[in-house]
Amino acid sequence: MLVDLLLVAGGLVLLLFAGDFLVRGAVNLSLRLGIPAFLVGMTVVAFGTSAPELLVSVQAVLAGAGGLALGNVVGSNIANILLVMGAPALIAPVLLGRESLRDFGIMIGATLLFIVLAFTGVIGLWQALVLLAAFGLFMADSIIRGKKARIDLDELEGADPNLRGPKIAIYLALGLIGLPIGAQLLVTGAVDIAESLGVSEVVIGLTIVAIGTSLPELATTLMAALRREGGVALGNILGSNLFNLLLILGVAGLIGPMTVPAEMLRLDLWVMLGAALVLAPFIWTGRPVGRLFGVVLLLAYGGYLWALFHSGV
Repeated sequence: MLVDLLLVAGGLVLLLFAGDFLVRGAVNLSLRLGIPAFLVGMTVVAFGTSAPELLVSVQAVLAGAGGLALGNVVGSNIANILLVMGAPALIAPVLLGRESLRDFGIMIGATLLFIVLAFTGVIGLWQALVLLAAFGLFMADSIIRGKKARIDLDELEGADPNLRGPKIAIYLALGLIGLPIGAQLLVTGAVDIAESLGVSEVVIGLTIVAIGTSLPELATTLMAALRREGGVALGNILGSNLFNLLLILGVAGLIGPMTVPAEMLRLDLWVMLGAALVLAPFIWTGRPVGRLFGVVLLLAYGGYLWALFHSGV
């Protein structure tokens, strides 16, 4: 068990660092090639920050652990709201502006689309193509809107005009090498832990793996809360959840079919939808998420984790 925990921890650390290296290298390479900053922000950064979850899900499918891939995405989306939004609210009120209402509606739509597809019993080829088609529409809409709201280099994650070519190459190499290795370590350790504890790989994906892959979002949101930048925090969460559902599960479904466990249909999908909808009043009214509601979110997440392990599935 100790070795498996070390594999999971080592895999997570490697994924976090490799993902950061990949973003920095890809962003600066794209800018050197003359790609506009707004387009880099909407595509390269978004893809790069989702790379750890993508590699974990693909590796899980290749290892025959489709439940781990599904658990990783559904669990990450739940953690992104209950944990990632709840913890920063304890530090400072998080103001969610109405300007995010459109993206919030798109995220709810993506969540409902995935739930409908999940009730077919499997995320296979045609379901994956539907998810990727929806992702393509979302990206087209984002790029069109991005042209109207240009992103400055100072706002672009990983951008460094002084970064030299050799260093860009090193960042890219470290990212491209580290991500698959980290994913391999994480999936191997997670599957072994599930077998040792007598629980399903789905539960491990919904908990240990999901929390681990949500750490970058948590760190970003905590910093945004400290700077009173609630819009950044919400945009980070909405974007991550959309990429998880549409892109990551779409790509994983192309690699191989993922059978949707019955317990996920009964509980986890509805927790994911409920967690997303709980933000609606705050976005619609412009009221901040304060400390009291932050505590409620964290208690809800703790209760959900307890229910998962108590069920023993």
